[in-house]
Amino acid sequence: MTNVVEPPQRSSRGSERTRELIVETALRLFRERGFEATTMRAIAAEAGVSVGNAYYYFSSKEALVQAYYDRAQREHEIACEELLAVETGFEARLGGVLRQWVVVSEPYHEFAVKFFKHAAEPSNPLSPFSAESTPARESSIGIYRQVVEGAADRMDSELREELPELLWLMSMGVVLFWVHDRSPGCQRTYRLIDLTVPLVGKLVGLSHLPGLRGIARDFIAAMHELRA
Repeated sequence: MTNVVEPPQRSSRGSERTRELIVETALRLFRERGFEATTMRAIAAEAGVSVGNAYYYFSSKEALVQAYYDRAQREHEIACEELLAVETGFEARLGGVLRQWVVVSEPYHEFAVKFFKHAAEPSNPLSPFSAESTPARESSIGIYRQVVEGAADRMDSELREELPELLWLMSMGVVLFWVHDRSPGCQRTYRLIDLTVPLVGKLVGLSHLPGLRGIARDFIAAMHELRA
């Protein structure tokens, strides 16, 4: 029987620290110099690692941004844990999750403003709709799935199944608004959330009524066609 040798814990921790250092350095340089002007060589030099070491962890600048997506998503999940564990109202759950996203994203606001033109290109791998962004996108949809599954509100069963992805699409609208929000503390974005969430809550709450169930399912069918 062959014994499997586990890598030393110290080496693993050191690798993770190096990886995080490279990500932090890249984000800082992206903010200061812009995405196009920042090279992997510059990131490596600022982080104090060799270029080869930087490429060992990240194959490209785009991979570094994907790492940022993943980290921001983990931070959002952690920030929402307590709310989703105790709150059962759909509107409160949805509003809380959206507001927590603004809170955890605040340190990256200036970066997002400069970077948005890349993520907005449909063919760019950094688009939230790209194949490369699938892990972060699926994780984000997973938060909205928790919002729906933990809500005690009545709603149409078919809509309940489709709602997580629809809410994620709604959140992309909030992200777009946030990128352009120059109000102190992004108060306009919080106001947008406070105005739109009750509207969504009312529509969802009415979806189980016989007269509106057909409309809800027509809407779902239209979304399926657009997705295809």
